Amino acid sequence: MAETRAASAERRTILSMKRIDKRFTGVHALRKVDFDLAEGEIHALVGENGAGKSTLMKVIVGINQKDAGEIHYLGHLFNPRDPKHALDMGIGIIHQELNMMDHLSVAENIFIGRESAMMGGLLLDKKAQTRRAGELLERLGMNIDPTERLGRLTVGKQQMVEIAKAVSHELRILILDEPTAALTDAEIEDLFLIMRDLASKGVGMIHISHRLDEIHQIADRVTVMRDGERVETKAISEVTKQQIINMMVGRVIYEQPKTHSGVRPDAPVVLKVTALNAGPLVRDVSFELHQGEILGVAGLMGSGRTETARAIFGADEIQGGTIEVRGRRVSIHSPEDAVDCGIVYLSEDRKRFGLAVNLNVKDNMAMASYEDFRRGPFVNAAKIRKVGDTYVDRLKIKTPSLEQLLRNLSGGNQQKVVIAKWLIRNCDILIFDEPTRGIDVGAKSEIYTLMNELTREGKSIIMISSELPEILRMSDRIIVMCEGRLTGEIPIEKASQEAIMEYGTMGRQTVLKRS
Repeated sequence: MAETRAASAERRTILSMKRIDKRFTGVHALRKVDFDLAEGEIHALVGENGAGKSTLMKVIVGINQKDAGEIHYLGHLFNPRDPKHALDMGIGIIHQELNMMDHLSVAENIFIGRESAMMGGLLLDKKAQTRRAGELLERLGMNIDPTERLGRLTVGKQQMVEIAKAVSHELRILILDEPTAALTDAEIEDLFLIMRDLASKGVGMIHISHRLDEIHQIADRVTVMRDGERVETKAISEVTKQQIINMMVGRVIYEQPKTHSGVRPDAPVVLKVTALNAGPLVRDVSFELHQGEILGVAGLMGSGRTETARAIFGADEIQGGTIEVRGRRVSIHSPEDAVDCGIVYLSEDRKRFGLAVNLNVKDNMAMASYEDFRRGPFVNAAKIRKVGDTYVDRLKIKTPSLEQLLRNLSGGNQQKVVIAKWLIRNCDILIFDEPTRGIDVGAKSEIYTLMNELTREGKSIIMISSELPEILRMSDRIIVMCEGRLTGEIPIEKASQEAIMEYGTMGRQTVLKRS
């Protein structure tokens, strides 16, 4: 990237935003923000949730109209009316949640609304459309069949198709909002190759990400936002990850690995899993969880981590093995059985499996415990509000009120609401699956603090994470899975990224312990 970074300083500015201001009811979202983008540059945009990143990008593509300030694009004053106007002018955006049609082919998704036509437009020329899509995918180095139904592709491949669709409009600017959040390491590398190729052709890119490690791999410059203001813009070579974090949150946040376990030597076993089998990705899995412990579960995508958690929680059928809770063997055939045993699962897809985003904070908190809030045939609303207020204060949930719709909260605060829901139910074995996915660094730190507080209170946590620094920072002990089997167990005192990756790529059928 050194040549690209040096060259970017000499390229002309294609986008310049000066003193952009935007207000919503009760919120000053953007405060006189300056931002610019050079031809062929990859410019990272970072900040905590609510910092104003997405609002600024929505102003660029015409989703939101600015209240004050000026935008210059290709040397001319520019006021996008809507996303179509921006796209027609060569500015496209790839949202974090893909907006594609699974039942249509790759080619149909790329050219939807702009289909190749013949016979005066009475019939669609699908052959021409498929050929054009194939040529575009080949030009971008994407090994994707244009006739394949989109729903059959991985999330990473679907994202590539979304990029191809945007590039088909002959873009000058491409905005990518958290493009790597759901990708494997191999898919991320493929994405970065495509981004570098587009940059070499003069496309300017704005890359929004919470993953600060990857910014140093791909970006030329980084702009940090906080509370609706631009804090700083720096060449990526001139700033460290810790400096970026400090600018984002306005305080120092340390991300040092844990050096020793905080679990008492005599801590009782609260969960014992023996020879668990559930489908092809859970094969003869055995482990123990102690009271007050954070047990990290590491492994590559497809290693069976989530499948193991779902089997323990009763979401997937168990085909063999036993589960003991506090020394008593239990039969778990459904999530209700698991919750009755004090076991809960916080899914990596919290919006799909953990929350009702169209309900308010109060109802989301109470939904697992309504029996405890009943007063005869009625629900005791005053008691729900009192308990809800207690957990908003305890977990530091940022919400204007308990009546706020959950979809209006940031990802970190949504995650806290899920945690509150299960704490209200008084469950003490919590399985966190990717607990900080899509959450900014400041909210991550708050989630980590909360998890440590829970274990000090005697709760026990199984934490599944694809982020090795997170595993090393939080775990008292680490187990590693590969190809559906547990291949390694490492005390935190001897843990390292290298040791975890060694076990995570073994594919062996024996449980190995590092003593």
